[in-house]
Order: sequence, then C-alpha cells, then structure tokens
Amino acid sequence: MTYALLSVTDKRGIGDLARGLAQRGYKLLSTGGTMKAIQDAGVEVENISAYTGFPEMLDGRVKTLHPKVHGGLLYRRDLEDHVKTVKDHGIESIDLVVCNLYDFEGHLEKQAPHEEMIENIDIGGPSMIRSAAKNYQSVYVLTDPEDYEDVFKAMDGEIDDKAFRERLAMKAFSTTAYYDAMISRYMQDRLGEKAKTLTLGLKKVSDLRYGENPHQKAARYRDPMVDSYYKSIQQYQGKELSFNNLNDLNTALELVMEFKDPACVALKHATPCGVAKADTVYQAYEKAFEADSLSIFGGVVAFNQEVDGKTAEKMVEIFLEVVAAPSFSDQALEAFKKKPNLRVLQFDPKKQTASMDIKFTSGDFIIQEKDKLAHTDWKTVTKKEASPQEIKDLEFAELVCKYARSNAVVVVKDGQTLGIGGGQTSRIWALESIQTHHKDRDFTGAVLASDAFFPFDDCVKLAAKMGIKAIVQPGGSIRDEDSIKVCDQEGMAMIFTNTRHFRH
Repeated sequence: MTYALLSVTDKRGIGDLARGLAQRGYKLLSTGGTMKAIQDAGVEVENISAYTGFPEMLDGRVKTLHPKVHGGLLYRRDLEDHVKTVKDHGIESIDLVVCNLYDFEGHLEKQAPHEEMIENIDIGGPSMIRSAAKNYQSVYVLTDPEDYEDVFKAMDGEIDDKAFRERLAMKAFSTTAYYDAMISRYMQDRLGEKAKTLTLGLKKVSDLRYGENPHQKAARYRDPMVDSYYKSIQQYQGKELSFNNLNDLNTALELVMEFKDPACVALKHATPCGVAKADTVYQAYEKAFEADSLSIFGGVVAFNQEVDGKTAEKMVEIFLEVVAAPSFSDQALEAFKKKPNLRVLQFDPKKQTASMDIKFTSGDFIIQEKDKLAHTDWKTVTKKEASPQEIKDLEFAELVCKYARSNAVVVVKDGQTLGIGGGQTSRIWALESIQTHHKDRDFTGAVLASDAFFPFDDCVKLAAKMGIKAIVQPGGSIRDEDSIKVCDQEGMAMIFTNTRHFRH
C-alpha cells in the first residue's frame, strides 16, 4: 500500500490534488481541517489517528509525531535492513507528503498576543517536511500549491522526476528555514536581545529586470519582521519598479516621513537633492524643485501628505521616475496620466522602517541600529545664540544631513535646502561643491548642518563668506576652538550636538 499524507493550513487546490492522488492509487491520510476539505471534495481519506493507532492529543500538538509516520517517510527503500525494520514494526510506506505550516507569519502581521503566537508555532509540520525532504529520492514533499500540477507530470514522465524531487526538497528545507528564522527573530525582538546566531528569513517578492546595471541579475525580497512602507505600496501607473527605483525610494520615504509639516523630498541616486517643507504640498514641491532644478530631473519625489491636482499638474512639466505619497486626489491621478511611464506610488504612512541597517561585505554582514537620533543634547558654544527661526532651520538641516552621503553638509533657509554637499572625501569640498553648483544663489541668513565635526576652521570661514549665520555640528575635534573663534569673529552662532550622523 502506498500512502500520501496531507496536512495543510493553506488549502488552495487540496481537493483536486487529493482526487488526482487517489486516482493514481495512493491511499490518503490526513488530519483535522485538511481531512474535512478532502472529504468535502468527495475523496476518501483516513484519519491519521486511525493509521497510527494513537489519538491526537494535547489540543492537536501531537498528531503526526509518531514512528509510523516518520518511519514511513525516512526508511531507505534501497536498504534491506531498513525495509525489514519497517515491515517488522508494521510501518507502511508514505511516499508523498503535502504540508504547509501554521500561519505564524499571518499572526505576526496582525501583532497577535504572545500566547497566540506560541500556539501558532508548528512542530509536527516542519518535522514531517524535513523527514520527507531528507528522503526526497523516495518521497515527494509538496510545500507549495504551485507544485501540485507538476507532481502529476513527474509521475507521468512528462518532466524529469529526479530533478523535480530534488527541487521539491530544496523548497522544503527553504520553507522550514524561513519559518524558523521568523520564530527566532520574534523571540529575540520580544526579549530585546540578540542570540549568537542571526538567521534572516527573506521571502522573494519578485524578480527585477536587472540590478544597478543591465548586466546584473536582481530580485526583490521582503523581511517578514518589518511592517514596512514597501509592504503597503499601491502602484497606480507606470513601468515596473527597478532596483535603482526601490533603492532611491527607500531613502526618500524614510526622510520625508521625518517631517510633520507638509514636506517634499527630491532624490537622485539615493541622495537628497532638494528638500523642503511649507504650509501646503504644492509650496513644498515648488521649494524642493527650486532647491536643485537640475538634479531633480529623472529623480524620485516623495511627499508626507496627499498630493492634489495642482501639484500633480506642476510635476508633469518635467521628467520624473517615481512619485510617492500617502494618497492622491482624483485630479492628481488624472494629471499623472499625461506621463504614462511615471511610476505613481501610494504608501501607508503608519508603517515603519527597519530597526537594523545591514551591509554585506563579501562574506560578512555588518549590522547596526538605524540612525534615528536627532535634536538631542544641543549646546550653544558661541557668544551668539541662534534665533528661533534659525533653530527650526538647523533642526531641518540636521535631519536632511542624516540622509546625505558622508562627508556631508547641508545649507538651509526658511525650510528649504539651498545646497546639499555629500559623498566627498573632504568636508571643505562638500561645502565648496554647494558654492560652485549654486554660484548665483544668495545664501545670506542661511544655516548649515554638518554630519561630523570640522577638523579645521576652513568650512566655517567659507560659510561666513557665503553669508551663513548659524551652524550645527557634533563637535569633538581637537581644533573645535578654532571654529568657535571664527564664528565669534563673524557674528555666527554654533551649536554642538555631540551626535555624529555618518552615512556611507
């Protein structure tokens, strides 16, 4: 007698699969809800308890954890000793397992109580899957409804059976690894401490056309532990999102959601080029555009509030790759249709960003907490105090500076970036790049933020020549007094934060 054991949470297609297996001579074993679904499909099925001679117990925690199940899965059909052993113990051959697991991920998404999370940790399911997958040369192991049709093709010789079995085993072990990674991360997050091993389970969302460049393959994966902006995205129009779009969008959304007032972030190559806040979204966009009308071309633009028709009409005057906002008016969506290739994305502003920042360094992962700190422990170190408006602009500038590439300086006036200098190997070059790229701009009365301390007073001297009136920086250089002295001579205010904001 050849048995198939079916026990699934996701019951899509289970009736048709059971019918097809019965037609091919399999005797079906099942449990609980799965057995009812098979019976409802008009297919004969035996309860697992009747097969094992042992009842389900402990509220269903123990039902398939039995030698007649795992012996039937694990014994080597090509070893006489194995064959004799199972025969002596009355163990039948189970040659096919269909199993997907308790919905731990779904309960994680809805933030179920801890007791409910624990009850949705599957034990018997992963055990069956692993037993079947280890013995894949003799046992089909189906963990994905998408494979149900192909298993019949393999049985009928329409596709390579050996290769198909091995592929099923790979998917099976990947399934249990992903599942266990979620549980491990959940427990670590709950306890607020990290284990010596960190297992990241990521689920593939889609293939991408290519990576940063056309010759690089790429795909998009999602971390189930992060209820991210990306998970909520609704795309109204435009081409498929590319690797570079997604990378740029990440920075744009994180930055724009730092602000409470209507704000707009224009970004190019993962670096902000124009950022502004205002009384309305339209005004914020105008100011962000004016901040750098050259770099915004072909860029990503993000808002923290609904985009109206007037703003959309203004935006379609230029070429943009992506526009993202929490919502769009009907008039805005209609206006964007003038640019059919423009990707228009809606996201849920109540979602979150990851708590970890991870970089892969050719074999090692280096992991840090996200840089979420701002506006803490500020101390004026000059004779002059910054005015209330300058304080607002300094806070704005420091937030933007967190998202510019180091070495970074940001110049701001009236809630608008007048220049963002980033990605330089010298801090003075970062400020010089602002002066050079915006040589016709009046910086009088503006403020400046730096992501790290000034090693020399050259940046302060240049800032004074540009008309900048207040500076915020971490402090901590052995030459801090030189910078403070220049500020006092030029009538400038300087604030130390004791907080560096490198972004490499």
